[in-house]
Amino acid sequence: MKWLRLLACISLLAIGQGGAAAEPPKVLRYAFNVAETGFDPAQVSDIYSRIVTSHIFEAPIAYDHLARPYKLKPDTAAAMPESSDDFKTWTIRIRPGIYFADDPAFNGRRRELTAADYVYTYKRIYDPKVKAPGFSELSEEGILGLREVRDAALKQQKPFDYDREVEGLKAIDRYTLRIKLKEPRPRLLFTLAQNDIYGAVAREVVEAYGEHIMEHPVGTGPFKLVQWRRSSLIVLERNPGFREQFYDAEPNADDAEGQALLRRFKGRRLPMIDRVEVSIIEEPQPRWLSFLNGEQNFLWFLPPDFTMQAVPNGKLAPALAKRGMRAYTVAAADVYLLTYNMEHPLVGGNAPEKVALRRAMNLAYDVEREVKLVRRGLAVPAQTILPPLTEGHDPRMRTEATEYSPAKARALLDLYGYVDHDGDGWRDMPDGSPLVLEMSTQSDQFARQLDELWKLNMNAVGLKVVLKIAQWPENLKNVRAGKFMVWRVGSTASTPDGQGALERAYGPSVGRANLARFHLEEFDRLYERMKLLPDGPQRDELFRRTAKLLVAYAPYRMMVHRVLVDMAHPGVEGYRRGPFWLDWWQYVDVERERP
Repeated sequence: MKWLRLLACISLLAIGQGGAAAEPPKVLRYAFNVAETGFDPAQVSDIYSRIVTSHIFEAPIAYDHLARPYKLKPDTAAAMPESSDDFKTWTIRIRPGIYFADDPAFNGRRRELTAADYVYTYKRIYDPKVKAPGFSELSEEGILGLREVRDAALKQQKPFDYDREVEGLKAIDRYTLRIKLKEPRPRLLFTLAQNDIYGAVAREVVEAYGEHIMEHPVGTGPFKLVQWRRSSLIVLERNPGFREQFYDAEPNADDAEGQALLRRFKGRRLPMIDRVEVSIIEEPQPRWLSFLNGEQNFLWFLPPDFTMQAVPNGKLAPALAKRGMRAYTVAAADVYLLTYNMEHPLVGGNAPEKVALRRAMNLAYDVEREVKLVRRGLAVPAQTILPPLTEGHDPRMRTEATEYSPAKARALLDLYGYVDHDGDGWRDMPDGSPLVLEMSTQSDQFARQLDELWKLNMNAVGLKVVLKIAQWPENLKNVRAGKFMVWRVGSTASTPDGQGALERAYGPSVGRANLARFHLEEFDRLYERMKLLPDGPQRDELFRRTAKLLVAYAPYRMMVHRVLVDMAHPGVEGYRRGPFWLDWWQYVDVERERP
């Protein structure tokens, strides 16, 4: 990695007037533990790719970097969007003078962002050819007329008609966007603030690159992609055409950390760094050693295996503190899930014997042991699918989701006929056919530890397990296509509304957010009612009811909510992890590197 650092310094070294060399670049270097899939915001769903797209593309509104739990503010919008009293009509005014990064697709002209770009961006999510994971969320907002354009393309098997005007999505002038909805959507702004998925793209770029658009992200944001070696290295540099934007925020008055960051950086032009290099290092030990050795100056998500070395008893190790390192510990707005394919003939379906099998498997799993031994205490058992910090999550709620009882698991399996029919020591299906559980998984050390624990727990109640190993992007592709039996996945909240997590079980979202391919009419009805209600006690009750349905039918096994530890070398300043948003590179400063 040291040769990459030297190469970065050489590649960005410029000669100024009088022959004086410009100062060395400020480079943020860290690693993802899982490979990316690509950088077209309409097509990505994994958090690793979305971290990159969140720094390239921009939405009309954004989250205040320092406000907690959250505060929305204008980004490309000139002011906060205006809504009608019934939350059915929204008007967004785009700020003039914002430009896309230079790209050959623009034929040498400087391309300004307009309201029409958001019209195209949102329409593209509806295009069935794109197969956008974000379609289900945007379509639920009920934009008038867009569903009909999508249905026409599907029925006639013709390309999506981007030029067809629709009532619910119009650029009423160059800089004004109007959205009309079928029903009230009090929380529409949460959807529109997701720059990693709904950030503006230019039609010329999409049409110029076609099937290769995942390799050519062009946005209006603070960074642009300059190098990509798939599953190995992602390099971005400061977008030279990025508008004048300066560090400002509104942390709470009692937020000492936020107030200190504001005092230090207020008024600085963004981004404060020149370059970001993201390596893909899947194994925990090489990623940890790369950070310790200074090849990475930031560590995003401390591998649990090294908790005792880095933060014993929750405090930064003295040896690391002497080196000027910092540790940032925060409760994550996420949930880890064991996902059952509800369409699989062995584990799927809502028949009593199938529900019994999944619930027995859930009862047989010791999540407290996972927290203690595998995650080294950096997690808490999940009672429901709703992530912490989101609307609907009740920290006082207790369910059967985390109950560990091998005895109950065995009794339930016996009751429904999952017994050893052929005397080989393993339970069979009620009809005597083999019962073999297949876990889709990865080959990294952390996944192996989780696999070993799950297999040990399943074996203890007589259930045979085989592991199907592939890279994470391949597993995600197979899961979205329904080609799996059981898979383990993390789900991070992208908005403060917990209903996003419930989409994991919403019938119309099968193949997208609903990875379990779960169908239950009662759940869907409750989910759709929640969309229309304002925040309050009535909606809170629906959160409780839907969460309990998922525990009862068990399309998922709720595992844990993580506690995350990020770390930085002394040359990295200003870092703060956001609960729901992914962009932060522009808000950190990095010490200049000397060749």
